[in-house]
Order: sequence, then structure tokens, then C-alpha cells
Amino acid sequence: MAKCEICGKGPQFGHSISHSHRVSNRKWSPNLQKVRVRVGNTTKKMIVCTKCLKAGKVVKVG
Repeated sequence: MAKCEICGKGPQFGHSISHSHRVSNRKWSPNLQKVRVRVGNTTKKMIVCTKCLKAGKVVKVG
């Protein structure tokens, strides 16, 4: 399942509501990126959301 490995953010579910108020299911996905991250002295590939990248919770390598 697509989840941020830092904060655990995953897809959100809800309804799409038309002008005539017809309801259908829909899904909002977080903006996840596969990035190389520095963990200690090693680099590791992780799936991280862009909010964690922007907040500086991980150090991007390369």
C-alpha cells in the first residue's frame, strides 16, 4: 500500500458530490516520491511524501 515511510500518510477516502448532489466514492492520494535518503551513514531508498521532504524530516541524497 502506498504510504509515507516517515509520517504514515496514506490515501484518504470520501465522496465526490455533483451539482445535483449525486454522490460517488473517490480517493485522494498523497504526493509520494521515491527518494534516496541518508539514514545514519548509509543511503536508503524510501517512499516519502512531499510535505516531509519540504519540512526537512529527511535528508535527500544526490
